[in-house]
Amino acid sequence: MGKGMASNLISKLSGLETLVVWNRGSEACQSLSNQFPGKVKIVPTAADVIKSCTITYCMLSTEEASTAVFDPPGGVFDAITEGKVIVDCATLSAERMIYENERITAKGGRFIEAPVSGSKVPAETGQLIFLCGGDEVTYNEVSAALDCMGKAKFLFGPVGQGSRVKLLVNMVMGSMMGSFAEGMKLGETLDLPLDKVLQVFDLGAMSNPMFRMKGPNFINDKFDPHFPLKHQQKDMRLALDLAKQSNVELPISSKANEAYVKVLEESGDEDFSAVYKAVNKK
Repeated sequence: MGKGMASNLISKLSGLETLVVWNRGSEACQSLSNQFPGKVKIVPTAADVIKSCTITYCMLSTEEASTAVFDPPGGVFDAITEGKVIVDCATLSAERMIYENERITAKGGRFIEAPVSGSKVPAETGQLIFLCGGDEVTYNEVSAALDCMGKAKFLFGPVGQGSRVKLLVNMVMGSMMGSFAEGMKLGETLDLPLDKVLQVFDLGAMSNPMFRMKGPNFINDKFDPHFPLKHQQKDMRLALDLAKQSNVELPISSKANEAYVKVLEESGDEDFSAVYKAVNKK
């Protein structure tokens, strides 16, 4: 996703001459450099990006990845100096985002959490939705760049609130996908024409882009990852943790999460629609 976001920044952000980039694997950075000759500067560490830039956008896949990049000596936290701005677009726990904010502001930096609703294709096409938390002044400062990478942005309040919204969104999405997978599996078992079943879904009140896009995965038994199942399950787990902290019972989402856990080992790197494989799996 980071590559798609970076491509939109280079293509659309007014006044941007060079984008300074780093990634844990070099392939994405080199591909971006090849795509935009003379517009990309690859540096050896994440700290080097921060040292070179006033505003840095981060997109890391997991909390473990965030910790590995931000926390060690020579990492992101060590590179922060007065006036540096970090915009973290990862999906993390609210507690982790609050911790990042505290570490960064303690050194005179500023912080915005901006997790996104959307996956690989929306990142490439600039159709992400940014769910932000932080102070309004800094949010306004980075808004032009967010507009280049997304179709909408929202400020939900202090740091932590944006991540809570993101986890809620992905919990609902995961539960919908689980129900959709069960319906399609039942249709397959009953020997119904699944292509026509999808048309019925699309013509009624349940019509939505996710069913339209992911339905053919079930028919073709093909689950190329756009949003990996392991990340969907991680987000549902974090959302259920939030519910537990708030003494809210979520029986439907809890059962949906169990389906993802069933196939996590074998299908974690496939698209999250591979939860289809969990139906009837013991």
